[in-house]
Amino acid sequence: MARGITSPLFWSVNWTGVFITAIVVTLEWAGGTTATAILVVAWLSGVMFANALFHVAGALADRAYMPGVVTALLLYLPFYSTIVTRMVRSRRLSLRQATTAAIFGALPMLIHGYLIVFRGSRLF
Repeated sequence: MARGITSPLFWSVNWTGVFITAIVVTLEWAGGTTATAILVVAWLSGVMFANALFHVAGALADRAYMPGVVTALLLYLPFYSTIVTRMVRSRRLSLRQATTAAIFGALPMLIHGYLIVFRGSRLF
């Protein structure tokens, strides 16, 4: 992986993610509409699902422990799966809507993760 991510960049990216997550959750709590459910699935698909895949792929590609892989497997994937399953089972989203939101939401992180793991570069 390309080096050069500074501590301030790391923290600014992560705190921005926490801030956006808080906004998405607040919108869902306040509205509880199909639109907010799509937003939740799309956002969590990037920050949890694709991020988890990225950490697992990185650990497998490097054949070494990668910080975040345990969190990804024990927290991100179960939480993400629970949220998406509940949205579909409660009929807040159809399976098609959830899948579409997941694909579009995960795509930026999947591209970013691919660049890091397999190309040694980054989007930022």
